[in-house]
Amino acid sequence: MSRIAPRILTNPADIAALEALLPQLKGQTQVEITLTDGRRLLGTVAVQPTVQQYRDVEENEGSNGQLRLDDLDSPAQQHVLWLDEIRTIRELPPVE
Repeated sequence: MSRIAPRILTNPADIAALEALLPQLKGQTQVEITLTDGRRLLGTVAVQPTVQQYRDVEENEGSNGQLRLDDLDSPAQQHVLWLDEIRTIRELPPVE
C-alpha cells in the first residue's frame, strides 16, 4: 500500500524535475534550501531522498519524495520536506 502525500505528480516533466534534485541532495551534504513559500532552511541532508510512488487523499497515484534535513544550527531539530516544495538548493562550503 502506498503512503499518502499532500501532492502527487504525474506529468513526466514534473517527475523529471524532482529527479533532477536528487544529485544535489547527497547524504551528509550541507545545503541551503529555498522552498516554494519563500522559507529558507540550512541543514545537513540526513539520507539522499528518492522519488517514490504515493497516493493523494483522493486515492490518485503519482510521484513525490521526502527529504529529511537536520537543522544546521540545531541538529536535533529535523525538517521533513516534500521534494515538490523545493525551489532551489545551494550547497554550503564545508566547515573546517
